[in-house]
Amino acid sequence: MDVCFDQDLIVRYGGRGPRYTSYPTALQFTDTLTADDYREAAKKSNDSDVPLSLYVHIPFCHSLCYYCGCNKIVTRNEERVARYMEMLYREIEMQSALFDRSRKVEQLHFGGGTPTYLDEQQLGALMAHLRASFNFDESDNREFSIEVDPRTVDEQRIRELWDLGFNRLSLGIQDFNEDVQKAVNRAQSPAEVRALVDAARDAGFGSISFDLIYGLPHQTVESFNTTLDIVVGMQPDRLAVYNYAHLPQRFKGQRMINADDIPAPETKLDLLRHTIEKLCGVGFVYIGMDHFALPDDELVIARGNGTLQRNFQGYSTHRHCDLIALGVSGIGGIGNMFAQNSITTMEYEEIIERGELPIRKGLIVDDDDLVRAAVIQDLMCYDRLDYEDFGQRIGIDFREYFADEVAKLDVLEQDGLIELSDAGIEITPKGRLLLRNIAMTFDRYIDLAENDSRFSKAI
Repeated sequence: MDVCFDQDLIVRYGGRGPRYTSYPTALQFTDTLTADDYREAAKKSNDSDVPLSLYVHIPFCHSLCYYCGCNKIVTRNEERVARYMEMLYREIEMQSALFDRSRKVEQLHFGGGTPTYLDEQQLGALMAHLRASFNFDESDNREFSIEVDPRTVDEQRIRELWDLGFNRLSLGIQDFNEDVQKAVNRAQSPAEVRALVDAARDAGFGSISFDLIYGLPHQTVESFNTTLDIVVGMQPDRLAVYNYAHLPQRFKGQRMINADDIPAPETKLDLLRHTIEKLCGVGFVYIGMDHFALPDDELVIARGNGTLQRNFQGYSTHRHCDLIALGVSGIGGIGNMFAQNSITTMEYEEIIERGELPIRKGLIVDDDDLVRAAVIQDLMCYDRLDYEDFGQRIGIDFREYFADEVAKLDVLEQDGLIELSDAGIEITPKGRLLLRNIAMTFDRYIDLAENDSRFSKAI
């Protein structure tokens, strides 16, 4: 699990590419996929005993964080929120009718926006509605998580989230430096966050995750090191450390950020290098991409036992579940189908008002896509691929099926990103920071020579 920061390689390979939270990626989704197609896939999926995972999108925020590129609505209009929640309840009813009650919900994730925008009564009503509609696994095996803006909750709310059934928290921190917080309109003190973490531990939460961002305005290695020291002192179970992508032409809120205050590219690389060295030096395991976890965390365990996956929430466990997405812009995966809901609340609500599922686009994955998705999952999750094991599992001769792609791997080996043998592919410590670039070799939809602005930069 070692990782080696090779700046020359990162500069050379650090162009744009997919994050592979799905394969094919959402760019291949088309509007030819219909709600009827989705119903058929859901019906077919009931022939199995595959458990369910739910994603619920709550798009609302009280204030704008200037860096944010998520699908969100900044509002204090309670009527608007009430209408969305009414439509969300209707979607829950329509979706739950498609899946056999025997299929348990093992995994639940509330994302946003800011899910904790909803008050105790609203969240309680939503959870009650979900429980009445689906068969929740209430055992310790469940993984029920919610994204939390620390500015929207106190210790009492943390205990209320536990009482509602959540046992995982993801706290959006970004940075503790006051100058950085002011520049991105996101202020919260270490003392406030520490109180929430202590309350979560006392309540019984089994996993606490922090989100950080490097590359924000005014960040330096020294200032971010102070943030890391504070974070390490709180001992979250997981950390996601994301690269800030400044795209003001796509995200209007980012126009509030002074581009001159953003760290230079070489400083961003220093921030990344220092973060990796710091976190690995104090005992965190580098999972891949932006994710770190303590050695006894479920992500590390899943990496060891073969149940780790990448999906629309990043690295996660419960690889065997069908994913149902609820709410505006949510993306689900049922059997060999991806489906995305309408990405605007107006269209989402109009479709549900007509009594229809708000499926707006998606893709029915063919056999070749499934094979390539399996390759990319293995590389992104386990840093290796065994030709014989993979061939037996999938039912192909790997080197014959991927003869063209295997030939392209020679360049990656010469550059030190991978090691090739008769047995398979092994990603080197240098290559672990460039997983996306390695996986792109097996992506039939991407032009490796093209710097596609639709993707974020690999580093």
